[in-house]
Amino acid sequence: MKRVLTAAALIPIIVYVVLWANYWVFLAVLAAAALLSYREYNGIAADYGFGAPGPAGYGAGLLLLAWKSEAWLLVTAIALAAFALAMRGDLAKSLPRAALLVAGIVYVFGCWKCAIPLRQQNPQGHWLMYALLVNWAGDIGAYYIGRKFGRHKMAPRVSPQKSWEGAAASVATSVLLAGAYLVKFVPGVAIPTAIALTAAANAVGQLGDMAESAMKRGAGVKDSGAILPGHGGFLDRVDSTLFALPVVYACLLLR
Repeated sequence: MKRVLTAAALIPIIVYVVLWANYWVFLAVLAAAALLSYREYNGIAADYGFGAPGPAGYGAGLLLLAWKSEAWLLVTAIALAAFALAMRGDLAKSLPRAALLVAGIVYVFGCWKCAIPLRQQNPQGHWLMYALLVNWAGDIGAYYIGRKFGRHKMAPRVSPQKSWEGAAASVATSVLLAGAYLVKFVPGVAIPTAIALTAAANAVGQLGDMAESAMKRGAGVKDSGAILPGHGGFLDRVDSTLFALPVVYACLLLR
């Protein structure tokens, strides 16, 4: 019940921000989502024993989110700065510490940054709404079908609850709901294109979910946080979306 109530409270807010809010409200909410995500990533990274990425990650991540020029130049500069900063303290931990900082910035802020051009693809923001819906819809199928009919485990070492039946249900539900949304609200998208893109984005999103589970298991933690009742941490809720957003945006660029 907590899971349903939390979703019921958040979904109308997200829909408003994506489809109707002005740019600055959207950017503020996006920055807040990225900061919450990074806060929980920072906690997971700290549990690996090399030191938390800390304030540098928040500052560099926000800069990446707002950066309007060539993003790869900024990411390169951040990586070089991370290596320089990592020379402080225990040198045996300098490389892992720098890697955790750069990986977190790219993983969290780099992926969330894709939401900005996706929203700008059309005046109504339907491409971004679709990209978010891909994994919302998939989670419904995976949760209800997987719990009842899941028999064959996908990756028990990483995520013992996930099954191939749940994964298939996730793709099918996503194609039915998110794919239908794309065809309905984005002119010019053919049904076969919507099916292929939705299936690919959903599959990558499921990979993102398991990747975050692997991070948590490596750090010895169960949830990234407890900010969302029934869902665990904020990063637990958006881990699949973080992987799906770049895929949807990349497919748009390649059209």
